[in-house]
Amino acid sequence: MGKNDFLTPKAISNRIKSKGLQKLRFFCQMCQKQCRDENGFKCHLNSESHKRQMEIFGQNADRVIAGYSEEFEADFMELMRRSHPRARVAAKNVYNEFIADKYHVHMNSTKWYTLTEFVKYLGKTGKCRVDETPKGWFISLIQADPLEEIGKDRKAKRDRAERDEEQRRKADIEAQIERAQKYARVDEGPADMPQGGELQRDEADGQPLKIALTTAAPDRPHGKPPIAPKLSSAFSSDARATLQSQSEPVASRPKSKLEQLMEIDKMNEKHKAIRAAASVPANTGRKDEPWLAEGIIVKV
Repeated sequence: MGKNDFLTPKAISNRIKSKGLQKLRFFCQMCQKQCRDENGFKCHLNSESHKRQMEIFGQNADRVIAGYSEEFEADFMELMRRSHPRARVAAKNVYNEFIADKYHVHMNSTKWYTLTEFVKYLGKTGKCRVDETPKGWFISLIQADPLEEIGKDRKAKRDRAERDEEQRRKADIEAQIERAQKYARVDEGPADMPQGGELQRDEADGQPLKIALTTAAPDRPHGKPPIAPKLSSAFSSDARATLQSQSEPVASRPKSKLEQLMEIDKMNEKHKAIRAAASVPANTGRKDEPWLAEGIIVKV
């Protein structure tokens, strides 16, 4: 038989020695390798594979430790739910059952240094009921109410649906605002048309605003009665233009902001009426047009 054969006494002795738990200080969690003595562990530390794993650990050490802590906690709680769902047991007994697996996550690779710290963490987070006695720490699993779990799930789904509905409502409102702004830009007049603004009064003058609605009477010589215009010409366009010209003062004054706004509104209405008239198709059919034409078929 060869020197390193499977059935040699040395190979059998090595397998017997490797059975069960070994010393924790000779276990490498990153490489998942258990060494039997200090010399073997020292040789492992100088190996290329261990150095590569330590490079990965050095890139984000906190995340690696957090990952091992989460895995250790999940496995421990799974053992509690499976083996001691309703019993109050000593924490060290549960830990001895946990480490019976040779390839379990060792506690020295987590953020907890001792079993006491881990038990206190379970009590603070409300996952286990923790009691300290002269015989040590005792823990019992806190059973969650199924109805309470169902209620939490329903509440989470309802909150999620409400958030989605709120987001959809906001998106619809934003879309409506964009459409309104787009139509407002289309309905605006030409670029050179004056835009309406806020009516602001100049505070420097400090004079009260006065509006006079009187018309100036035409001058006539003394002693002669006023000549009444004819009824037919009093309401004609020429007469209205004459009266308007007579009522206007001789000296031209600048337009107020109110008059400018009224003029802008009239121009906007005029442009809208022109566009509406251009968009309506012309109706060429008239009632007095003959209905006979070439190419039509008349059935009697």
